[in-house]
Amino acid sequence: MAPKNIDRRTALARWKGRLIGDPIASEHDAHNRLKKRVALPVFASDAISSTAYATEEILIVFLTMAVIGTAAFDNLVPIAIMVVILLAIVVNSYRQTIHAYPHGGGSYIVAKDNLGKYPSLVSGASMLVDYILTVAVSVAGGVAAIISAFNGLAPYRVWLCVGFIALITLANLRGLRESGALFAPPTYLYILSLAALILVGLYRVYFQDLGPIAHTGPVEQELLEGQKALTLFYFLKAFSSGAVALTGIEAVADGVPAFEKPEPRNAAQTLIMMAVILGVSFFGLSVLAQHLEPLKDHEGQIKDTVLAQMAEQVYGGRNLFFFITQFATFGILILAANTAYADFPRLSSVIAKDSYLPRQFANRGDRLVFSNGIIFLGIAASVLVAAFGGIVNALIPLYAVGVFTGFTISQTGMFVRLVRRKEKSWPLKAFFTGVGALTTFAVAMAVVIVKFTDGAWIPAVVIPSMIFMFTGVNRHYVRVKKFLAVAEQSTPAFRTHFVVVLVGSINAGVVQAIKYAQSLRPDRLIALSIVGSSAESEELIAEWNKRFPGVDLEAPVDDYRNLTDKVLEEVERLDGMQPDDIVTVVIPEFVTSLRSQWLHNQSALAIKARLLFRPNTVVTSIPIVIPDGAEV
Repeated sequence: MAPKNIDRRTALARWKGRLIGDPIASEHDAHNRLKKRVALPVFASDAISSTAYATEEILIVFLTMAVIGTAAFDNLVPIAIMVVILLAIVVNSYRQTIHAYPHGGGSYIVAKDNLGKYPSLVSGASMLVDYILTVAVSVAGGVAAIISAFNGLAPYRVWLCVGFIALITLANLRGLRESGALFAPPTYLYILSLAALILVGLYRVYFQDLGPIAHTGPVEQELLEGQKALTLFYFLKAFSSGAVALTGIEAVADGVPAFEKPEPRNAAQTLIMMAVILGVSFFGLSVLAQHLEPLKDHEGQIKDTVLAQMAEQVYGGRNLFFFITQFATFGILILAANTAYADFPRLSSVIAKDSYLPRQFANRGDRLVFSNGIIFLGIAASVLVAAFGGIVNALIPLYAVGVFTGFTISQTGMFVRLVRRKEKSWPLKAFFTGVGALTTFAVAMAVVIVKFTDGAWIPAVVIPSMIFMFTGVNRHYVRVKKFLAVAEQSTPAFRTHFVVVLVGSINAGVVQAIKYAQSLRPDRLIALSIVGSSAESEELIAEWNKRFPGVDLEAPVDDYRNLTDKVLEEVERLDGMQPDDIVTVVIPEFVTSLRSQWLHNQSALAIKARLLFRPNTVVTSIPIVIPDGAEV
């Protein structure tokens, strides 16, 4: 009857295979590396997708926070130029990182190698928080694009977000190569639709005199009538909002090992392609928005996104081209979360190998992906989306702090490395890297200061808390390693072996357990049964002596009906707490099919769980497997 159990497990494996795919052998890892055309959407979709909301975030600050009216649009292009310059600086630094650290890990590895323990932990915590927020912001932005096209879906915003996160999590559990091939078409469709919107829009603005969007609603009129002067505080706040366009830049440096050989060269070329697409798109959209004057408020009274408003104006209404743009935006934003799914599990595995996260994060699943990291990321992002109602601008202040903290630490680490090694052209490289570190540090501080009350305080608290957690996990692993090393070298050998066989009643399982215990040739062998009354004890001992005359049975009465505690108490008493004893507790267990196992008392599990923490104690189960046919 045993083959039935084997078949049942095989059926379970088949269902798992249908869901996430059949297992992949470790030797096929190289065959699952990414070509550049697939790596671009996998690692660049996050950065490229930020063009869908970065301009919008700038306008929200100008129009509803600073209340400066139409003058807001005059500041779009200057901020866009500043962001593009910052983009060039950061990309130059990460390009050096790719060649210096081809095994991946990004800013965490750079900081660990050049700055030490705590800067690397700050960087690791910042980037992990950033990846969780990437999933939340990207999916929330994608759902916002669909709601702009179909306003009736607004009440289901959070449910849509959580559903899409679940789908992306499942896709990534199938493997990086498969998810990359799945996500490539929407990414390229968005790039083409965005290029078409910018080119057609600018052509119509400059050659067909396309005017600004007509805003007739009371909310729109109130936004346009603002007359307050723009202060430096709000200019910096708007710039820090626009700087979220740089999110995801570090993804390529974190995931270098996922590329086909030669990994560094392919990764560096992908990074440059991503930067060009991102910089041109963000600047082009800002120029177009300056002329079309779309509006957006932080309270969500204007439901259409800035991109949707511009597409409707450029294409002359909600026609085919408008819906293509919206669906492409939805696709890229939803799938931009894939960048985080590519890098969060990989980074968490690196940190886990350094003993700062639970070791489970370093384990690869059936599909050669870090399954535990993928599942954790999906759960964390879902909780975050639900907590903030799936609203993008509510999540943005949390987003930028971790991003620019990671940028700053990475570039500082590269600056130290260049100065130490003094390789070819190091002064020039160090100059630009140093300028980049100072710039991103200034942006990080600006984000914390100007957006502190908007939610930037949350990562400012979460990141130190994560570092505290990292060090706690590390202390545990160090303590365990130290204890095992000492135990291996100096712990004296056990001189006596004491075996206790637990007895519920005299049956076939107990017979097998006694035979096994006798085969161990222990110094002492005792059977132990916990009974409910003196009469039951006497009756059991009398029957036991007839069947097992050579084995003593202890049958104490449990007055308080607490079997587990009583077993531990009796084992302590029988053992006598001798330091040179090793105790083996033998537990006969009856194992039935999964559908009927719940009908049996699970007291053996509770006893084993408690004995696990008793020093010098071995717990052995003697399974008595009862086939299905024998249960009738």
